[in-house]
Amino acid sequence: MTDFGHRKTKSAIHVKTMNGEPVKNAKIEIRQKSHEFLFGCGAFDIQAYTMDLIPGKRDLFEKKTELWLDVFNYATIPVYWALFEHEEDKPFILLLENTLSFLKEKNVVIKGHPLCWHTLCPEWLLKYDNPTILEKLLKRIDRDVSCFAGSIDIWDVINEVVIMPKFDKYDNAMTRICNEYGQVELVKKVFAEARKINPEAKLLINDFNTSKAYEELIERCLDAGVEFSAIGIQSHQHQGYWGLDKLHDVLQRFSRFGIPLHFTENTILSGEPVPPEIEDLNDWKVEEWPTLPELEEEQSEQLEEMYTVLFDHPLVEAITQWDLTDGAWLHAPSGLIRTNNTDKPAYRMLKKKIKDEWFTKSYNTVTDDNGVALVEGFKGRYDLIINGQTQELILDGRSDELTVIID
Repeated sequence: MTDFGHRKTKSAIHVKTMNGEPVKNAKIEIRQKSHEFLFGCGAFDIQAYTMDLIPGKRDLFEKKTELWLDVFNYATIPVYWALFEHEEDKPFILLLENTLSFLKEKNVVIKGHPLCWHTLCPEWLLKYDNPTILEKLLKRIDRDVSCFAGSIDIWDVINEVVIMPKFDKYDNAMTRICNEYGQVELVKKVFAEARKINPEAKLLINDFNTSKAYEELIERCLDAGVEFSAIGIQSHQHQGYWGLDKLHDVLQRFSRFGIPLHFTENTILSGEPVPPEIEDLNDWKVEEWPTLPELEEEQSEQLEEMYTVLFDHPLVEAITQWDLTDGAWLHAPSGLIRTNNTDKPAYRMLKKKIKDEWFTKSYNTVTDDNGVALVEGFKGRYDLIINGQTQELILDGRSDELTVIID
């Protein structure tokens, strides 16, 4: 049983007056506001709510948004190029601003997904030759990374590049240029462009392929000088729970790079799994795919086991539950709440873990004769209330001593 000590920190708080005198016997209250660890969820329902995308359903999506905000601190915002810029040079930037402003007001960290992907790639790109397609892609990166800097400072820069050059379900511009320039060169170009526009951004490569092919691609990219802020690992488990053996294997193989790991798209079903002979999850189409009460408890147990292992791993920085609600991606029962907005055991379990077991409970202390008090807790943002005065405190483990000035 772990105490997740690496997720916690302690610091000596030196309380002083404006003229530098230590304040002894100062009454201090510590209240955690948010976690440093990124507990994420796809923000599709929030986008539907803030943009009022489905007429007559605002109350439904308002409730979904409340349930989302009650657990998560990290949102994945879809900026699929084909949807975001259905017509060339007419992106839906202003509409997206509503969602971004709402999330920022709630102190939610935001990631954009994705900048380069062969799926949901605009058809209008196909009229151009490959050099022009690449030019259009880099201009898209320039525009979006620049426009949303300060709101979106984490990006899935390139998505599913392992399969990109051999993707053959339909013609698309990204597969064309991936074959023209090669995987490594394309990765290098898109990362260099995003890094140039926002040098402080956290930039991810992301893939569902957890085989040796993804490891080798990462290795070749690193050898070519690409700098990844984190490695994104998708974990859509529509054909059954990975289990501890596979989870530990994936962690062991991808942690060898010493780069932070983000589990970017996690789903575990509470319904019947996709048959094993289906190679592409998108090919599984059924009229009904209900959640089953007897499998909801199993979903909760599996999620708890997986989250516990990942939260305990020192290189894992983020876990994103892909679907808040059943019936979202591929209509699967992969959500934490049912289609009628009632919460499932998995939702209640995650809320308890994130907001109770893995969260510092409020507590009180006082400074000693030297005006010093030791505070400790899970890394994150806190309200530090000293003699009735409230200041923000960030406990991130970077300093074991902090000075606070009060009136």
